Amino acid sequence: MDAKLIVDEVRLTPILISDPPLLNVQGVHQPYTPRLVVEVITRGGVSGLGETYGDGVYLDLARPLAEALPGRAVTDVNDLFALAEATDPGPRSGSGSGSGDEGASEAGVDAGGLRGVRTADKLRLSVVSAFETACLDALGKTLGLPVHALLGGKVRDSVEYSAYLFYRWAAHPAGGPVDDWGAALDPAGIVAQARRFDRAHGFRSFKLKGGVFPPEQEMAAIRALAEEFPGRPLRLDPNGAWSVETSLSVARELKDVLEYLEDPASGTDAMAEVAAGTEVPLATNMCVTTVQEIPEAFAKGAVRIVLCDHHYWGGLGRTRELAALCRTYGVGLSMHSNTHLGISLAAMTQVAATLPELHHACDTHYPWQTEDIVTTRPVFRDGRLTVSDAPGLGVDLDRDALAALHRRWLDDDGTLRDRDDAAAMHAANPEWRPRRW
Repeated sequence: MDAKLIVDEVRLTPILISDPPLLNVQGVHQPYTPRLVVEVITRGGVSGLGETYGDGVYLDLARPLAEALPGRAVTDVNDLFALAEATDPGPRSGSGSGSGDEGASEAGVDAGGLRGVRTADKLRLSVVSAFETACLDALGKTLGLPVHALLGGKVRDSVEYSAYLFYRWAAHPAGGPVDDWGAALDPAGIVAQARRFDRAHGFRSFKLKGGVFPPEQEMAAIRALAEEFPGRPLRLDPNGAWSVETSLSVARELKDVLEYLEDPASGTDAMAEVAAGTEVPLATNMCVTTVQEIPEAFAKGAVRIVLCDHHYWGGLGRTRELAALCRTYGVGLSMHSNTHLGISLAAMTQVAATLPELHHACDTHYPWQTEDIVTTRPVFRDGRLTVSDAPGLGVDLDRDALAALHRRWLDDDGTLRDRDDAAAMHAANPEWRPRRW
């Protein structure tokens, strides 16, 4: 093995990034969200980058894996899964009530969202994803090849993304970062938000994060979007907050305007019951988040579209394996997003470029993020990102920005190092409880 491809050092840098007060079924985004940056440095002096969730449970898994990786080759990404299992420190406590993006008011919430019952395997996959991405970035830089070439080559020169619309407050009640978006708490506010996304980034499709208000109010917002942007693809995602009956009612009322309805009910059985009663395609990133969950969901016809996410599935290679399974069973493919920065966006774009069956615009939170750790922010044009042909991921680390965001993590008293949207909501409204409609 060429010594230039051997891992010499792994650096882990937990950070806190600013986040707006976006509302969801599990609460509200905290003023700052934890992320973990992984750097894999080779003996050839090349640094590869990866990014994933930064909550304590992920750090606990990442540290021993980082210690075990030096001396191995960056080409050995398939072995990362066994290495992560072998270095797993064992049972750990949870990190609170989980993130709001994919949360629901039941057990099984983790820092990446509700993914069914939390398991050690699911946590490891999210950690391995960052190490795999960093290894591929380093390999690509060493060989002078983009990551998409390492994955078999791109099938498109640009990747389409969807505007991610949120109900939101104008500001965090307890202080924190402030932006100029203002509040969006009704259909007019959601339409104004969509107009701005359309004007600034040219997004052609829109996804509304639901499960916040009564379904009638959220249906009114979708209707308002359909009137403002006739013919544009629209999606609604209440994160499993609705009953089967409510889900069927919403699907019936919005069947003429929805591209798909994402996780209206919680659990494979409930989703299958909804799917049997509507022609509206159901999508998920909750009841299908691992290979083990695929057979039941596909056999029961619970979903027609799976949202891939390399953070969930264990990296870019595993995402391509998911795509192959979806193609085999005639299930559509989209892409999920959680709060992320430019490293993850670059990885999402590189793998999306290699998926022929990706027929839906990808989700992204990125336009909501005002801070980043890459030297050049990606620019959306007509709602698309050009696929970089530069070596590796095509992004460079801004070390000053990374140091500043790490100092914020170091200065935190521990209350923000584990994302907890429910706690953030309770701080603003102690009487608040998640609702099921």
